[in-house]
Amino acid sequence: MIPVKGFSGQKVAVLGLGRSGLATARALRAGKAEPVCWDDNPAARETAEGEGFTCADLHKHGAFDGIASLIVSPGIPHLYPEPNPVVSAALDAGVPVDNDIGLFFLSFAGSEWNNYDTPPRVIAVTGSNGKSTTAALIHHILTEAGREAQLAGNIGRGVLDIDPGGDGSVVVLELSSYQTELARALTPDVAVFTNLSPDHLDRHGGMGGYFAAKRRLFAEGGPDRAIIGIDEIEGAFLAGQLAEGPTDDRVIRISVARKLTGPGWQVFARKGFLSEYRKGRQAGSIDLRAIKGLPGAHNHQNACAAYAACRSLGLAPRVIEDALQSYPGLPHRSQIIAEAGGVTYVNDSKATNVDSALKALSAFKNIRWICGGLEKEGGIAALNTAADQVRKAYVIGREAAGFAMQLEADALVCTTMEAAVAQAIEDAEEGDTVLLAPAAASFDQYDNFERRGDDFTEQVRKRLT
Repeated sequence: MIPVKGFSGQKVAVLGLGRSGLATARALRAGKAEPVCWDDNPAARETAEGEGFTCADLHKHGAFDGIASLIVSPGIPHLYPEPNPVVSAALDAGVPVDNDIGLFFLSFAGSEWNNYDTPPRVIAVTGSNGKSTTAALIHHILTEAGREAQLAGNIGRGVLDIDPGGDGSVVVLELSSYQTELARALTPDVAVFTNLSPDHLDRHGGMGGYFAAKRRLFAEGGPDRAIIGIDEIEGAFLAGQLAEGPTDDRVIRISVARKLTGPGWQVFARKGFLSEYRKGRQAGSIDLRAIKGLPGAHNHQNACAAYAACRSLGLAPRVIEDALQSYPGLPHRSQIIAEAGGVTYVNDSKATNVDSALKALSAFKNIRWICGGLEKEGGIAALNTAADQVRKAYVIGREAAGFAMQLEADALVCTTMEAAVAQAIEDAEEGDTVLLAPAAASFDQYDNFERRGDDFTEQVRKRLT
């Protein structure tokens, strides 16, 4: 646990008592603060009270009298589409609003670091797609290389729930736009921007607000090294803002769209080969094509970002290459769950938007595509650019018929995962890939994308055994 600093003897309100909220309350108490907790869910309040925390309704008039700060869980809106009433009350009372990420950066460093040969480092990863895989891949490489590393944030453990940093240790954080937008302190040593595509636009008031939330990690965080995917204009712009000139190797540009040239530091992947160039000369190369845990160009971009982050910490290219070979992949992210009769079954339930689904579709051939769910803003017309990859689409979700009508590929309305998997298996021929890449949110049928992916996996294995 990371005890929160700066609030000893003060009352700090905690709104939202899920995983991060409870971890925040515990860390505040460890730092001698007095947490005042609230969640609209009675079961969540009961859990907190069972741990000895005080719960008080923060909606009530005068609830912020004597409160030093309000700590808000990521899922609770603080600005758009409109602030949660508790957040509005805190702002009206002049009470600062923060989140657990801000508290982490405020509290992570300790006096014991003065005795370390190498102070702990923090690598923070953000972006629209691939940030979970990139963060997990960095953690895997560091662990395989014998470095003490912890994985936290939007993946793994809550940031305040991890162990204090040891000599030479590394904390790898996956940070969503919800987290970077609100955190009052952001001070990573290395910051990674994977890519940007439309997502969470209602929460950020549009694409500009969404990019601004991501940009804070770099503009306000001031990392020693910034690793920037430049295949979108926003990334190219961000890299240009951060670099002092063409030779400034504090910025490492990455791409899977083209070869990068120039006197700076670049890492790119083309036709399955990763290349590192520095000062105009090649410094490393890896063949990514045979690595099962990293299929497709989108995963090659993740590999470029992870490679660059680990190189920035001084790891040798050969050490990184060896670790990449053993990377197993993450659940629900281009995860190969079975191979039978010459057919490959892939769970990419995390492909919850059009851009991530397109990347999954581009990674495989002869696809029996299971898709559908709760459509996100912007529609799904762009999916038709990958129609040639799809032998047939099997559409799930409450609005499956409407989803199917928008697809140019041959589509069958199945509605349920059970029906979709059964039909896809019956139709599949040797050389096909049965791919779950929904291009939509899961909430019309499932609590989250993990449950959806688990259902797909269960249905596949039930029929193959």
